[in-house]
Amino acid sequence: MIRVLVFVLVTCELIFGVAAATRQGRPNVILIYTDDQGTLDVNCYGSDDLETPHLDQLAAEGVRFTQMYSPSAICSASRAGLMTGRFPARAGVPGNVSSTRGQPGMPTEEITIAELLHGAGYVTGHVGKWHLGYTPETMPNGQGFDESFGHMGGCIDNYSHFFYWNGPNRHDLWNNGKEIFRDGEFFLDLMVTEGQAFIRKNREKPFLLYWAINAPHYPMQGTSKWRQHYRSLPSPRRQYAEFVSTVDEKIGALVATVTELGLREDTLIVFQSDHGHSTEERAFWGGGNAGPLRGAKGCLFEGGIRVPSIASMPGTVAQDQMCDTMATGCDWYVTVAELCGVQLPDRQYDGRSLLARLKDPSVDSPHAEFFWLLGGGRKPQWALRRGPWKLLGNAQDRTDQRRKVNVDSLFLVNLEQDIGEQRNVAAEHPDVLNELQQAADEYLAELRPE
Repeated sequence: MIRVLVFVLVTCELIFGVAAATRQGRPNVILIYTDDQGTLDVNCYGSDDLETPHLDQLAAEGVRFTQMYSPSAICSASRAGLMTGRFPARAGVPGNVSSTRGQPGMPTEEITIAELLHGAGYVTGHVGKWHLGYTPETMPNGQGFDESFGHMGGCIDNYSHFFYWNGPNRHDLWNNGKEIFRDGEFFLDLMVTEGQAFIRKNREKPFLLYWAINAPHYPMQGTSKWRQHYRSLPSPRRQYAEFVSTVDEKIGALVATVTELGLREDTLIVFQSDHGHSTEERAFWGGGNAGPLRGAKGCLFEGGIRVPSIASMPGTVAQDQMCDTMATGCDWYVTVAELCGVQLPDRQYDGRSLLARLKDPSVDSPHAEFFWLLGGGRKPQWALRRGPWKLLGNAQDRTDQRRKVNVDSLFLVNLEQDIGEQRNVAAEHPDVLNELQQAADEYLAELRPE
């Protein structure tokens, strides 16, 4: 009996020792991607009318980026940049993909972060919004995810799980490629349950969890707790705040599971919004907070692409620090590859590793410049940032979609002098204009060869 007990104890020690060594050498990764969350819509970013204690705590336990740029200003394109580490247009997704069944999305030739880590022995899971394709080969299980739970289109009602924009009656809830029905259950709660189950099931393996919560994107359906809390706020800030705090609470529940399982020091947790807040009619014409920044979702002014972003991994990532130089959502792909010791496939990447900056936020930005291309057609929006200078082409201003604002076809700004992008200084700096225009033309020729 004693020999059996000793054997069991030794075996358990070896098993858990191997698991711990695996976690130590091959960290877990959780990518939390919120939807339409504005530049300053977390308390630690300066909002004084929100309750976001869990995100504030995550920032206190990590690095908070103040010049993090989303890969694009709309949903699908931003997600393509995150998933591939490449300009969304380079990844074949310059705009939104269809939310209709049977319609493809991001080309299967792209190598997603899930495919990258799966090939290195990671278990990969997707929970939440996808919006990168609605055919078997372009849905998550066809793009490197071992497990997938969520909706394939752009947004759903959180209780019926039907596509929110229009009919006819397009139900959109899937588990590993099979349509499922959970009518009446709050989707954000389902996301928490599925995310927790994935983490618990794979706690002894290296894992990647892409937890893409479809909020505070419309329909804004905050829980009754937060509706009561914000009852005195005026609309549309009230509806938006209700949903932001609901999001914060659900993120807190997910992170608590990581802590409960003793995995916090073995897990890189990245929180980021996919782009700026919405000013669409479906979003009550706004509600988000971009502070002094011009623009919102759907345009390349700062309010559309500068987003809240936090990274935390105690013992690896610096604690309670700010990083004030430029970074982009495309960088997480390359950063995760370096952190996990996975060799990048031989192809062109537009992201750069942020690992050195996560350890020491004072390290300079890895980007000399970054380029955005949004949409197709004859006059797509584009922007190039180089140092303090930013040049926008065919720019649109979505700050308030109830009124049309004419914008010069070429709009040059020095962000150090005019963070609100209010004045076009192209005529005053012809040399800078010509230099950036030439660089932008080269990007456009490369990304739009037609």
